[in-house]
Amino acid sequence: MKNNKGTRCSHNKATACREGEAAFDESGGDRLNKLPDDILLNILERVETLDALRTCLLSRRMLKLPPMLSQFDINIGSLVRYHKPHVKTFSQIVRYNIAVAGVTEKILHARNLEIPIRKLRVRFCLRRGECLSISKAVAHAMATQKVDKTEFVLLTEKTCLKCTPDDLLCFAKQFNSWFGDFPDVFAGLTRLCLRNLRFGELDIPNILSTCKRLEYLRLSYCDAGVCSVLQVEHAQLVELHIDYGEFESVQLNCLPKLQRMNYNYWGYQDPLIFGFVPQLSKLSLEKDGINSTSNLQLSQLLANVPWISNLHLDFKSEKIWVLPECPKLLVPVLGKLQIVKLDNLREGCDIAWTMFILEAASSLKELSISVWDHWCEMQTNKDFRRENGYCEKANVEWQPSAVHFKHKNLVKLTIYGFQPEENFVRYVRRVMEIAVNMEEISLHDREVCEHCGNLDPSIKVCPSRYPRINEEKDMLRKEITKELRVASPAVIHFRS
Repeated sequence: MKNNKGTRCSHNKATACREGEAAFDESGGDRLNKLPDDILLNILERVETLDALRTCLLSRRMLKLPPMLSQFDINIGSLVRYHKPHVKTFSQIVRYNIAVAGVTEKILHARNLEIPIRKLRVRFCLRRGECLSISKAVAHAMATQKVDKTEFVLLTEKTCLKCTPDDLLCFAKQFNSWFGDFPDVFAGLTRLCLRNLRFGELDIPNILSTCKRLEYLRLSYCDAGVCSVLQVEHAQLVELHIDYGEFESVQLNCLPKLQRMNYNYWGYQDPLIFGFVPQLSKLSLEKDGINSTSNLQLSQLLANVPWISNLHLDFKSEKIWVLPECPKLLVPVLGKLQIVKLDNLREGCDIAWTMFILEAASSLKELSISVWDHWCEMQTNKDFRRENGYCEKANVEWQPSAVHFKHKNLVKLTIYGFQPEENFVRYVRRVMEIAVNMEEISLHDREVCEHCGNLDPSIKVCPSRYPRINEEKDMLRKEITKELRVASPAVIHFRS
């Protein structure tokens, strides 16, 4: 689903650019020329910089605006989309990367130095020549003008699925060479995204100690070798995002400002070890669970961070990898929890086990559940990461610990993938009985992925039975509420 959101975001930026071009109407009138500069700059800074530059070419008056921009998003991806979206040969990537470096140099050297740079984001490929050009331009900007936020998003010439262990080592060697040439540039970064790098044992700690202003770090398919241990210490880091990699454990030793932690697809039993993280409020974990030999116990994982307020668990339409524990064990670690999101539970399986969170999290205000067999992602997992096929569907064993339990703080329940089946009806009814102050229940149809229609014909996807007309919705509301012992104040909405 995140991929879909990312696609929508890119689409919105391109749409904004096209709308700017459409401002030149057929009568020859130029509506953009009638807008003051500050409004035009605000519009241009909402799209990627390369799209903004193309828009400025439409008007002689707008040619003066690029040096006045204060936000820049220079992205190699916008060149790929603009020219040949479905063809990305090596020679094309090289050409686009050279273009990104050239644009970065020209824009930063032509700027009005009296206007501070509020945000500078450059997304480019790890190639020696372009890395040097971009770094020199950014170093000059940092030395001659005020730069508030700077971000590097680094890609490699091969995608993650095509990288061999030797490729990962080679890319890391290239990065370290570049990193050593421009320590002052990296010291000024506030955001850094790396991928497909296999570092030495001390490389990542060295990056963290050099990038003193860093507030956001994302490591995708990065590690320091199979079964390596990542120890993280940083005074300013606010958000850490780790995807894949072969870490045996990630130890968050000392991160006084860390607020958000995302860890996707860890390979071993205990994904995180929490040290000094006094401001950590949001934790997101994603994994398919196909290779898990034992389930994650939240009572142990969160023992050192009982102040977590926002918890997101994504099961990737596969095996449930979290253990429904009894409230006696969980109350001490989930007492501050206010928002819980459980994503991509398997269709056709009982969701009653999720009630264990309600029993333990007395401060919970919002609970969101999505039920979806996302077949194209499951197929990708099967093809590239395992040989055992799909997980068999099985209900999670769980028994309520208190028959007459009541929850006083839950006010909102959201279910994506709702179907008019006993599993869902019984669940919503039970939550309404328990949550005495419930205000809103939003029931959505299952997600729709345009790529899932191109799968193996042997995969049978059951059509949705989500209610479409008002009569069906009214009948379902009556079915859900007919056995309630006490009338609930909650309003049931069918949102799709």
